[in-house]
Amino acid sequence: MNHRFVITGGPGGGKTTTLSALAERGYHVVPESARRIIKERLAAGLTPRPDPDSFALEILRSDIDKYRETGAYDHTVFFDRGVLDALYMLDAESALTRHEISHYVQQFPYNGVVFLLPPWQEIYATDSERDQDLEESVRVFEGMRKWYSEWGYEMVEVPRGKVDERVSFILQRVNNP
Repeated sequence: MNHRFVITGGPGGGKTTTLSALAERGYHVVPESARRIIKERLAAGLTPRPDPDSFALEILRSDIDKYRETGAYDHTVFFDRGVLDALYMLDAESALTRHEISHYVQQFPYNGVVFLLPPWQEIYATDSERDQDLEESVRVFEGMRKWYSEWGYEMVEVPRGKVDERVSFILQRVNNP
């Protein structure tokens, strides 16, 4: 069984908070690459993001490295976004062929269940690494739903609610497939 689970969705849906709560419960959590890249660029006095192709390629390289670093664990690992998220960005920019994307999807598989956190206006906030508005969050959310489904993943929407409720929902699905 593949124990690598992706938690994805649009910006500001509570992914990082949910993943932090999973880490507090002792689960291995792999952080999102985009936030790290943006923080490094801002610290270097650069714009938050380079051009979309370069940004997506940098995220893809980082996500591949993180995927490889996790190895083939026999216990659950949660990813704050996955390789497919970067491939979605690259596809939107027509930066890779479908054949190239298919190769990456096959080379870096995750568990067949992907957790999708919906946009949530009540908790949505921008910060130094998140400058997208709620409309963009909705577009990314819908794009992720379609994109992962297109590649054969089962999308499980995590209900809005308290963090502990979301974590319990995810763990129940992971432990009782």
